Amino acid sequence: MFEEASEVLENMLKWSFPLSLVLFLVLVCPLRAEAAHEFSVYRMQQYDLQGQTYGSRNAILNTEARTVEAEVLSRRCVMMRLADFSFEKYQKALRQSAGAVVIILPQNMSTMPQDIVQFMELEPELLATETIVPVYFALEDEELLSIYTQTQMSSSSQGSSSAAEVLLHTATANGFQMVTSGAQSKAVSDWAITSLEGRLTGAGGEDLPTIVLVAHYDSFGVAPWLSYGADSNGSGVAILLELARLFSRLYSYKRTHAGYNLLFFLSGGGKFNYQGTKRWLEDNLDHTDSSLLQDNVAFVLCLDTLGNSDNLHLHVSKPPKEGSPQHTLLKELETVAAHQHPELKFSMVHKKINLADDTLAWEHERFGIRRLPAFTLSHLESHRSPARHSIMDMRSVSSSLEGAGEATAGPHVDLTKLSRNTKVIAETLARVIYNLTEKGASGDLEIFTEQMQVQEDQLTSLVDWLTAQPRAAQLLDKDSSIVNTLEYYLNRYLKDVKRHLVRADKRDPEFVFYDQLKQTMNAYRVKPAIFDLLLAACIASYLGVLYLAVQNFGLLYGFLRRVTAPRVKQH
Repeated sequence: MFEEASEVLENMLKWSFPLSLVLFLVLVCPLRAEAAHEFSVYRMQQYDLQGQTYGSRNAILNTEARTVEAEVLSRRCVMMRLADFSFEKYQKALRQSAGAVVIILPQNMSTMPQDIVQFMELEPELLATETIVPVYFALEDEELLSIYTQTQMSSSSQGSSSAAEVLLHTATANGFQMVTSGAQSKAVSDWAITSLEGRLTGAGGEDLPTIVLVAHYDSFGVAPWLSYGADSNGSGVAILLELARLFSRLYSYKRTHAGYNLLFFLSGGGKFNYQGTKRWLEDNLDHTDSSLLQDNVAFVLCLDTLGNSDNLHLHVSKPPKEGSPQHTLLKELETVAAHQHPELKFSMVHKKINLADDTLAWEHERFGIRRLPAFTLSHLESHRSPARHSIMDMRSVSSSLEGAGEATAGPHVDLTKLSRNTKVIAETLARVIYNLTEKGASGDLEIFTEQMQVQEDQLTSLVDWLTAQPRAAQLLDKDSSIVNTLEYYLNRYLKDVKRHLVRADKRDPEFVFYDQLKQTMNAYRVKPAIFDLLLAACIASYLGVLYLAVQNFGLLYGFLRRVTAPRVKQH
């Protein structure tokens, strides 16, 4: 009877073994991945300029997350928070051929002043280090912070002294697979950079001197979709538009219609070696017979980064000669600053144009190369200031810091100082075009008062609008809402408003932009590969033991009977 039962059981298990194995694996093995979080990521700059390549050259990401504490980063997505970020850690990830780098930025960056200053100084180095590793930036939220914390715990455990502990923790810990939804980046063909010009024609004849007012409207930072450019150069654009409003009113009355042409120019591609200005000069000086730039240009005044500070610097490539219109502008700036705003420290900064550099320092150098007298007015003393090319250049600052009277780190726009700088420039230009000093007017005479005063509310609205969305050149095509609105604004106050487009040469392009700058990233909760390996080994061992037990059921049963049989007492 025992032999028959054993044979029946053995046959049943032999025939059902493959099916039971499949069913067991299906029931026991958990799902490989579960969607944990979906969030937007913003890729590092990728562009070519003057034949040089910059930024991150890759966009595809599908790899497991680690933090920089992990010993092995190869083919892993390395996550870093801004508070823990350093260039050395970033270089470590690149040296180990990381699969990607994701830098997590806080929602309110102004609460971390030291980190802001440090990161601003590192942004140029990040862009100068070309890499094939995809580099992304993400804004922190609760779920993303939880993912980072869990990943950090998992990465830190790999430094444990016990190999067994590392193996056990690795097998039981949760991991995250980071996957982007977009395709590989590619060059954008036939991209057009748009510039805008408008004018106020002077009274009294045809051969009138012309004053040119210039500001570039695009922004720049390590990530285009995070580049809002509040101070650089939203402040310059806001001042130019307010000057257009003020002088259009003066030029609308016969008594105050001056004998100067005023030419206003909003240039595109300013952060890419002033491509819009370069093409505009070529169009006006090389490809036409009649242009205000070909005639009597008194001077060109470029407005750049003027939304803060009690310093004002007039950057020149060549010191102006006494008696020239450029020298008059310099003296009138000194007069207005000294008599009307004594808290303002004004100075002239002389720097020669270095044609050996890959990029020009200031926009006025584009005009200087074409032998047009030009200046740049800025509160920055050096063109190398990181505030000119930073994603930290934002409109808002922490209200708690402002209320406490603390100095806020990083660039931002102080509307009171922006309004003051606008008035200084407006008063200076008025003294030049109406020749007030030679007419004996005192230095404290103010033209723009009462109904003609600078409107701070207007400037506030302009800065708020300009910083409501990123203005990187790669994001602003000729049909963008920003370009259309700027054109509409110029048409309200100026005449002969025109567009100027610049496209890169197809054979030898001076600049090349790339797409896939903003993507959606998914973080999938996964078990590590070693977990699957250990689980498969356990299942195989279990089934192997079970199979051997069935095959040798008779021996096993006999052994168990001998062990469990009652012992007979011997007398």
